[in-house]
Amino acid sequence: MELTPQQYELLCQQSKQCGLSKRVFLVRLIEGKPVKARPSQEIKTLRTEIHHIGNNINQIARSVNAGIARAEDAKRGLYLLDQVYELLYEVAKK
Repeated sequence: MELTPQQYELLCQQSKQCGLSKRVFLVRLIEGKPVKARPSQEIKTLRTEIHHIGNNINQIARSVNAGIARAEDAKRGLYLLDQVYELLYEVAKK
């Protein structure tokens, strides 16, 4: 059995979205293994932004635990944490 041109195009698109060759994509499907699309650039950017915010929150937490933080530092940490939740909410809505 051969693929129709439309089926072949769909195979090409889906394997590319997963970052796999057509062969590996088909083998994973046949074996029942998960095939997931690569994260979009938006998700990659979001991960990076959340990572940076997390680093800032960790620095603030260390200074609070060491007793050298000011009330403004703790407020800044809460603000950053709110930003993370807001970013995650925006992505979840899509």
